[in-house]
Amino acid sequence: MTVNLLKLSVGSESVESLAEWQAFRLKQVGRLFHTTRMRPRRREEVLDGGSIFWVIKGMILCRQKVTDLEEFVDDENISRCRIMLDKDLVAVRPIPRRAFQGWRYFDVDDAPPDLSRTLAKTDMPPEMRHELAELGLL
Repeated sequence: MTVNLLKLSVGSESVESLAEWQAFRLKQVGRLFHTTRMRPRRREEVLDGGSIFWVIKGMILCRQKVTDLEEFVDDENISRCRIMLDKDLVAVRPIPRRAFQGWRYFDVDDAPPDLSRTLAKTDMPPEMRHELAELGLL
């Protein structure tokens, strides 16, 4: 059974700023990942089609497919996990979410649906999309 992850995108102002940061890191490192101290114990469920849903400025706004989970030990001899990510950011219907630390499991039934390509590509400013979502209109 598939399970997703939920994570704050600290420092991101919008989906576009997250995409810019990831493009920079992709050029720099050659692959996309998020490093975390705690590895998901439900590895098989995450890798069974799971995504990481990004919370930006208090709203779940997009997701990326998780492609692998790589455990490693860093230079300070601390166990860590790289959550390997697909390059595509998929816009989802915005849902408010309070801040939290680390990542959380996010059940498939609770995950917001992807926005249609038409709606995701509109010229609607991110601030307007955010406000409409807060009002429950998106």
